[in-house]
Amino acid sequence: MKDSNNLSKLQLTRRECLASSIAAGSLLLPASMSHGAHAAGTEEIKVALIGCGGRGSGAAAQALAVGPHVKLWAMADAFSDRLEKSLKAITAGHGDHNRTKKKSEFESAIDVPIERRFIGLNAFKQAIDSGADVIIITGPPGFRPQHFEYAVNAGKHVFMEKPLATDANGVRRILAAAEKAKKANLKIGVGLQRHHQASYLETIRRIHDGQIGRIATMRCFWNGGPPAKTPFIRENLSELEYQVRNWYFFDWLSGDHICEQHIHNLDVCNWAKGEHPVSAEGMGGRQVRTGKEYGNIFDHHAVIYTYADGTKMHSYCRQIPGCQNLVAEQIEGVDGLAELSAGKSSITTGGKYLWRTPRRDRNFISPYQEEWNTFIKAVEKDTPYHEAKYAAHSTMTAILGRLATYSGRLIKWEDAIKSKKTLTIDAKTWEEPAPIHALKDGSYEIAVPGITKVL
Repeated sequence: MKDSNNLSKLQLTRRECLASSIAAGSLLLPASMSHGAHAAGTEEIKVALIGCGGRGSGAAAQALAVGPHVKLWAMADAFSDRLEKSLKAITAGHGDHNRTKKKSEFESAIDVPIERRFIGLNAFKQAIDSGADVIIITGPPGFRPQHFEYAVNAGKHVFMEKPLATDANGVRRILAAAEKAKKANLKIGVGLQRHHQASYLETIRRIHDGQIGRIATMRCFWNGGPPAKTPFIRENLSELEYQVRNWYFFDWLSGDHICEQHIHNLDVCNWAKGEHPVSAEGMGGRQVRTGKEYGNIFDHHAVIYTYADGTKMHSYCRQIPGCQNLVAEQIEGVDGLAELSAGKSSITTGGKYLWRTPRRDRNFISPYQEEWNTFIKAVEKDTPYHEAKYAAHSTMTAILGRLATYSGRLIKWEDAIKSKKTLTIDAKTWEEPAPIHALKDGSYEIAVPGITKVL
């Protein structure tokens, strides 16, 4: 029997599901963020942006689009040219997908004089200490644990992009800081925006309500062409500076694209299942992206994850042009199938639609904007908001898959999460050695399945 696509019902479901997905915080609050300090729309909320790339610029614009009381107060990046380019993009309103403000309104919401534009590896500390209330952390993921720890210790609310780390040590640091943030009643948002998209919330609710029966198997895909990032020309840079400039193509900084991009799909499967997998095995490599300018990451991964009850999740991600593309999740139950994607989602049983998203939704709000609407509302209303734990588990799921493809071996979650092997460094100056050393020809050692040891 086909359900009606009642939009008001869908919106109610979205709110209910969102409320149930946010972990409760404690009653403790840092002195700098007292109860009622930001009654809705009445007091200025100062935002500091750390990491001024495209996603950081978009997140800042979406924060400002929430309302006139949200102000961009400080910015930090390792490189001055990136910061200045970002400031221009935010001022122009780039990233405001719902066109909620005019350019002049963005200009009036930005108060970032030269003395609050911080440059360098330690610039994040200056931005956090600048008097901001909310910190946006969107630098390279390898630095995210360090930035998050400092922000939490400073008593700041945080919105950070995915993935949350690039190795198990980083995940453990994130989880420890997240517990501290919860006890301090800090609000923590993470850029896994599908948790704020009405169609995803409704589909997951129906899965959890049993409309497709017990989950039998899951499949997820991010198969596409080249990433939006292009290799950076080396020029006269130290090795560390070059790698940070070219961060996407080094596993210690990005986690490889299975972490940086495919995490979205892995996260949806964990969300549907209600838990993380216990092991992974797979294969991957560099088929077309083989030049030394592409660092040390793979261009394709295929992983079979196993959950505690034996359920399998088949994961595929590829960044190779000219191939069949698909970005989606398929959750197959004993009684039906749920198919999810950014464009449309559906539930089918017996080959017939039980439910599907409407073709046109006049009330559609970009999930990138909705995640900011709900986050700022939680700051204003002082309601619990804590997305770090499930995001850390999804990050570790992606790392687990990478360990499996790099090594060619079955990797257990319990072994991976306890691993003492670290990829990242908390660098303070450009003269420090990079964790990955260039070979004589300027290329980098690539993982070889069957030979490379990852634990």
